[in-house]
Amino acid sequence: MTQECLYKAIKIVRPGITLGDIGHTIQQHAEANNYTVVREYCGHGIGCNMHEEPQVLHYGKAGEGIILEEGMTFTIEPMINQGKKDIKLHKDGWTVTTKDRRLSAQFEHTILVTCDGFKVLTLRDEEREVFARYLSITQ
Repeated sequence: MTQECLYKAIKIVRPGITLGDIGHTIQQHAEANNYTVVREYCGHGIGCNMHEEPQVLHYGKAGEGIILEEGMTFTIEPMINQGKKDIKLHKDGWTVTTKDRRLSAQFEHTILVTCDGFKVLTLRDEEREVFARYLSITQ
């Protein structure tokens, strides 16, 4: 489910859409399949530093937020839960579990907005076929 949410969000990336469109796409797909979206973590801009503005939320309203422009680079990294959206950060400051102890998964890619769409900068060789197949069956 999480990978589907990520791929659906990537598929819509192009100049002129908003960050809200990305979040809305992820939230709609997750919730339509009885999953929830963790609110505490988000994607982010990539530039001179690893974590920059803007924040890329994985929930939200279509048409809201920053409008994407060619050359923007950012991550989309939804965390999708089987149960409720609530999470618990453990004392080690790194480990996160769901409060209801249900399963959760997170996937991430770094995206470049091109003149007519996107380029996935972090696509692994072993993922290329699955990603290409997903894009072709959903068009």
